[in-house]
Amino acid sequence: MEWTDDGIVLGVRRHGESSAIVELLTRGHGRHLGLVRGGSASRMRPLLQPGNSVRAVWRARLDEHLGTYAVEGTRLRAASLLASAHAVYGVTHLASLARLLPERDPHQDIYERLAHTLDDFDEAGEAAVHLVQFELAMLAELGFGLDLENCAATGATSDLVYVSPKSGGAVSRSAGEPWRDRLLRLPGFLREGEAGGNGWSDQDLQDGFRLTGLFLLRHVLEPRGQGLSDAREGFINAVTRQRAKVGSI
Repeated sequence: MEWTDDGIVLGVRRHGESSAIVELLTRGHGRHLGLVRGGSASRMRPLLQPGNSVRAVWRARLDEHLGTYAVEGTRLRAASLLASAHAVYGVTHLASLARLLPERDPHQDIYERLAHTLDDFDEAGEAAVHLVQFELAMLAELGFGLDLENCAATGATSDLVYVSPKSGGAVSRSAGEPWRDRLLRLPGFLREGEAGGNGWSDQDLQDGFRLTGLFLLRHVLEPRGQGLSDAREGFINAVTRQRAKVGSI
C-alpha cells in the first residue's frame, strides 16, 4: 500500500531511540498516523513541528498497519507560530479539534480551513476570528451545524443578532428583543456580509467563543467525557492580553 498526500502536522511523539510517530491531517486521507524513521533526530525536528505543512508518502504492507511516512516540508510555519503566545496555544487547540475527526476519514474542507487559519495567525484578533470560524466549521462537519442564515422565529434573513442556546438557530433583533437576556449574541464577524477587518471588539470575540464553546461542549465533548481544552482558554487569555497591550499604546 502506498499513497502521497499533502498534510499538516498535528502532533509528534518519540518512538524508540530515533524514530517518531507523526500525526497528520491530510487533504485526501484524513487524520492519519505514520512512523518517521529518524524523526527524533535534530535535523528532522524543525520539520516535524505542529502547524507545519508537508508532502508525505505513506507506505505499509496492509492498509490497517501503522505504516511509515517519508516527509518533506512545503510550508514551515512553526518558527513564526512559536514566536507568540496566542499562536502556541492556538495551534495546540486546533490540533485537539482536528482529533475529534474519525481517523483516516477524509475531511477536505476542514483541511483547507486549517491551512487557511494557520496561514493567517499572526495578528491576535484575526487569529481569534479564524479560530471561532474553525470551531463553527467543526460543529457542522461533525453533524451539529448551527443555522445562522435565517431567523428561527420569523424566517427573516436580516438583522440577525442573537442565537438560541436551545436550537442553535439565529434570531433577529426584533424577534429576540423580549428574550435577549436568555439568548446568545451573534458577533458581527459571523453574520452574512459583515466580514469586516480588525473592527471586532473584545466583546465580539468573547461572544464568538461563548457561542461555539457552548455547542462544542453540549454536542461533541461532554458526550465523549471531555471538556474544552486548556489550550483554548490559554489562547483566549493570550489574545485578550495582546489586544489590551496594543490598545494601550
